[in-house]
Amino acid sequence: MSTVVVVRKNGVACIAADSLTTYGDLKLSADYDSHSEKIQTFDGTHLAIVGSAAHTLVIESLLNDEEFFPDFSERTAIFKTFSEVHKELKESYFLNTKDDEDDPYESSHIDALAVNKHGIFGIYAMREVYEYSSFWATGSGSPYALGAMHAVYDRYDSAQSIAEAGVAAGAAFDNASSMPMTMRLVDLEAD
Repeated sequence: MSTVVVVRKNGVACIAADSLTTYGDLKLSADYDSHSEKIQTFDGTHLAIVGSAAHTLVIESLLNDEEFFPDFSERTAIFKTFSEVHKELKESYFLNTKDDEDDPYESSHIDALAVNKHGIFGIYAMREVYEYSSFWATGSGSPYALGAMHAVYDRYDSAQSIAEAGVAAGAAFDNASSMPMTMRLVDLEAD
């Protein structure tokens, strides 16, 4: 799957991601993939999606559509944006929403992390949106990334260094994550 992390510290937010794409047992490394970067930018928001590789192009197409107006300014706005994304995924991109019968809502099958001047956020398949106060990770390498970032968060001063530690741990121990990593930094608005 992936290792994607977000960190905020000392007025800076960072998002970082590995670059490996997998299809079952097949690996597509950055050496062979002209579009290996998992971080997409939409009007000042950096977003990285984990899960099906098909999501990346679909979300890129949708969020760059001049008729669609995504709002990533705060948790509730992101929820409303991804509720509209879900509707568009079903109507225009033919999303297969089938999942577990016990799920309370239709799944978008998208998990993502985002950073912008407003903070660091997680967006999940049932349109759950979380705003994180320090750091978080998603993807199959997330347990390793969370452990590494927890270990260094109080010792490192920069969001970038903490994020690097997280992605490096995911790439080292998760078989669906690999270097090189990419990252984006954003200055946070003053509280």
